[in-house]
Amino acid sequence: MVVSDSISSKLPINLPVTSDTDVDAVSALMQELQQRDIRYLRFEMPDMHGVSRLKVVPVNKVEGYARQGLNFYGGTLALDTSSLVVPASGYHAERKFKDHLIFPDFSTLTPVPWLEKTAKVICDPVEYSGEAMAIAPRYVLKQVLDLAASMGFDVMMGHEFEFYLLDGKTRQPLFGGCQIFNHLRSQYNSDIETMVRYLEESNIDIITYNCEHAPSQFEINYGPAIGLAAADKAFNFKTAVKEIAHRLGYLATFMTKPYPDKSGSCCHFHISLWNKENGENAFLDTGDELGLSSTAKSFIEGILTHARGLMPMIGPTPNCYRRLKPHTFAPSKVSWGIEDRSSMVRVKATNDDRTHFEIRAASGLSNPYLTAAGVLAAGLLGIKKQLALRSTGDCPGEENPAFPWLPQSLGEALDSLAADSEMKQLLGEEFVRVFTEVKRFELDRFDRHVSDWEINEYMEVY
Repeated sequence: MVVSDSISSKLPINLPVTSDTDVDAVSALMQELQQRDIRYLRFEMPDMHGVSRLKVVPVNKVEGYARQGLNFYGGTLALDTSSLVVPASGYHAERKFKDHLIFPDFSTLTPVPWLEKTAKVICDPVEYSGEAMAIAPRYVLKQVLDLAASMGFDVMMGHEFEFYLLDGKTRQPLFGGCQIFNHLRSQYNSDIETMVRYLEESNIDIITYNCEHAPSQFEINYGPAIGLAAADKAFNFKTAVKEIAHRLGYLATFMTKPYPDKSGSCCHFHISLWNKENGENAFLDTGDELGLSSTAKSFIEGILTHARGLMPMIGPTPNCYRRLKPHTFAPSKVSWGIEDRSSMVRVKATNDDRTHFEIRAASGLSNPYLTAAGVLAAGLLGIKKQLALRSTGDCPGEENPAFPWLPQSLGEALDSLAADSEMKQLLGEEFVRVFTEVKRFELDRFDRHVSDWEINEYMEVY
């Protein structure tokens, strides 16, 4: 079941429907759904955490909602990770718990092959007044991509996730040992192959898959994409992995550090800029000693300059900061280096069009839209100011005393974002305000929780 590219490529990216051309496109889509015998279409909205919030729509109701919007609770984007109402966000009681609308972006139409006669589409939230909701992560990324376009750049991106595949009942690893790339563990059972096949049938272009460092930890990689499509693909990938695993009897978790004595799960985020006029890689300069253009160097320095304020975008939970420790193949400092796996920015300086940067500080549970928006925003600020790139030194980034430490907690990271006026302006003041309120609310719940460690350590002794 594959939706025709010839149809979906003609569909409008920005709804609601406001013109005869758009109406014709919706009609064409309806014909396509009928030809493909699609009976249900999932309207999915990425929330503040990158999790899918959806309603399932019978195909005979799709056209009406595509034209007029589908009602959705208006405070959905201001719920915390447990779907608790965040009182100070301004999007709940202050608005009388009203609804907003969601409109489908039909360019994102993809099949859901593990469900019968079902497809899905990513949606954008819109106020009943017709205004886009500026706090929506997908909207935030669109705005930063528009800035990149105004500066003459297309943006190529790819999110590389690690996750644990666990027994669905015990929530324990399927096997032990740390044998990265091991052939028996990489294809431990046929269910892993089933998952990969479903992902491919979901229009996700798988390029490799293998077991990772920790027991029952996996990595499934797919190709990059230009602009918003890259984050949409990442959103679809994570949603699919969790849902397929659940249906097969497993728990797939992208939680950053589920076990204190095992490897954390990351999102290695790959990015490069391409000149819109000539189609060339804007990071490449074969005449430079490192093969890097001045644009590339300023982009790196922008990330380093705004690294601390960037961290909440790529490490949005308290658990994320348990991973960022020295000698763990995760960065612990604001650092960069050529092919340096210990640095925050690993420069893939290949002296050809493959030249790009790998941002290694993002967590596996990070929201792909906010990871992309935050990294791109920081890098573009560096370009706009033509920042000079600091020296990297000869040692691994995590051992360089000249490099400052990354924030050691979510609270410290949120303080850094609050102090970074340039990042707040570029990401949107209202978005940053609501995002921060949601994260502070979650952090307060975390701080008030009494852990098993505290009980075991102190109850009997004292």
